[in-house]
Amino acid sequence: MSKSTETAATIGGRTLKLTNQEKVLFPADGYTKGDLVAYYRAVAPVILPYLRDNPLTMERFPDGIGVPRGIWEKQLPRYTPDWVRRVTIRPSTGAPRDVTYLVVDDEAALVWVANLAAITLHIWYSHVPTIDVPDVILFDLDPGERCPLARLAKVALAFREELGNLGIAPLVKTTGGMGLHVIVPLKPHYDYEVAKGVSELVARRIHTVLPQDTTLERTIARRPDDVVYLDWVQVGKGKTYVAPFTVRARDGAPVSMPLEWREVEAMRRKRAPETTAEMRRWTIANVPKLVAKTGDPWRREGWKPQALESALSRARSLWGV
Repeated sequence: MSKSTETAATIGGRTLKLTNQEKVLFPADGYTKGDLVAYYRAVAPVILPYLRDNPLTMERFPDGIGVPRGIWEKQLPRYTPDWVRRVTIRPSTGAPRDVTYLVVDDEAALVWVANLAAITLHIWYSHVPTIDVPDVILFDLDPGERCPLARLAKVALAFREELGNLGIAPLVKTTGGMGLHVIVPLKPHYDYEVAKGVSELVARRIHTVLPQDTTLERTIARRPDDVVYLDWVQVGKGKTYVAPFTVRARDGAPVSMPLEWREVEAMRRKRAPETTAEMRRWTIANVPKLVAKTGDPWRREGWKPQALESALSRARSLWGV
């Protein structure tokens, strides 16, 4: 058995012990835990605004992604340092007990988490202290294995158009897998039932507009494999989504990357027979350089918390709902 190695890093006045930085987490690519830590340090200025005040669920792979299953961890690890923030909440209605989550508010906490081989960081749709009030709606656009890239882009752009008709300006990011996430930042005025109702309303509208390109069928075996599944049921207390700029536990170490809409427009013009290669253009290797050069694309597009009252009124007028 090889001896565990340690290095020290001082971040924000705190000294952290970084262990086994040479451990390979991505066998096909050779990326190590040290590479993961370096990545999260490099993107800390852009990822931390999405992590602060947000209960964190970690997807950890201490033995690398070649191991069939990682560790899905939301309960605060018992060895968490005292200086890492924590919050104790009931994760969902009817849950049997409270759960104490860690909250990543600064770079030191982010590096501590990365040193646990927490490759993917999952966050709630709401923040503390207003944990019962979501501040985003997310539409998960999940393409089948034979879905052309142009079709996925077409569907995403339909969301932009239909939401725009309601006076809502959405944002878009890659999932780090095959699909896209369309995000609507919300003013924290609505409960989860309202947010979920709006999510369903919009998804059904898109399916009405693009019935040959989309499906609402939740059972995978019943879905056509060349269309886009519109997953609107993800919004709910205790449910999570992958944070912007987080790494995914897949070959290539792809990143869930915020995009400008012009990049989706460019995808619409491509003839790729599937979506995976395009969605994985953004990786642990190139995102730090992109961020250093241009910053967060969503900040350029404009992160604008939005109200829903006028949008719902327009939906009743335009869509007859």
